[in-house]
Amino acid sequence: MKVDTIQHKGRPAEILLVEDNHGDVLLTKKAFKQAKIANNITVAKNGEEAMQILRREGVYADAHLPDLILLDLNLPKKSGKDVLQEIKSDDLLKHIPVVVLTSSRAELDVVKTYDLHANSYIIKPVNLQKFSEIVASIERYWFTIVVLTDEQ
Repeated sequence: MKVDTIQHKGRPAEILLVEDNHGDVLLTKKAFKQAKIANNITVAKNGEEAMQILRREGVYADAHLPDLILLDLNLPKKSGKDVLQEIKSDDLLKHIPVVVLTSSRAELDVVKTYDLHANSYIIKPVNLQKFSEIVASIERYWFTIVVLTDEQ
């Protein structure tokens, strides 16, 4: 197992974006396109699809495990909290950092997601410039500073 920052691994960062809002998907992709680190973004439109991708089931058999998961809480079919709980309870997935990226400002959501071992909780700004700044911060922190494993 090799440990290093994504920046030094010489490959694109693999990101799983779990988001059902098409506008937020487009904003996130646009912000990551401006990123300094090459990246591949896979989008899951609901919680069930996210778990299929992570477990490499069916049409996702060849999917890469992500280096980072960006998870909305309010999802159809399976909530973001349920997805987070499944990820952090699975020995093959629990090492993947999960950043909750949501519009919820509810203190209960913040507390619950940290209780479920989320790595970060970020409230989505409505301003495009602020959103881009947040994505740049996520990229800088998770891909140029943090050391991640290659447990794929």
